[in-house]
Amino acid sequence: MSVFGAMDISATGMTAQQLRKDVIAQNIANINTTRDQNGQVYRRKNVVFQEKDVTGFSQILLRTAGRVGNGVKVTNIYDDTKSPIRMVYDPSHPDANEDGYVSYPNVNTVQEMVDMIDATRSYEANVTAFNATKSMIMKALEMGGAQ
Repeated sequence: MSVFGAMDISATGMTAQQLRKDVIAQNIANINTTRDQNGQVYRRKNVVFQEKDVTGFSQILLRTAGRVGNGVKVTNIYDDTKSPIRMVYDPSHPDANEDGYVSYPNVNTVQEMVDMIDATRSYEANVTAFNATKSMIMKALEMGGAQ
């Protein structure tokens, strides 16, 4: 693996986790949104990661030369349609149905905060790996110039 390859992998991890944190923040911001621009109740969004694929001859050559990975990328941001919508009795609400219930998003604050902590820790781990690689590069340059 090349030295800069390790930095590239850490950078893709930081980018992906930052996007994940942005999506989580969007979920929390819309926790009381009873309808979106289409008139539907807001649905919690999730992020899907995948290893960056190897394409092209130069990438295959790098892989055979010992480069372990290419990092991570976000492949999809999808709406969570499996978990149920919260139904709250509030007949005075303008979005209440004929029985007086309002449909609220399937966003759980506790779950979102756990996901935010996980994304933050993953981001910090990538920063640590990036800084360690940078430190090793600097040490190698110092050793090479100290002759």
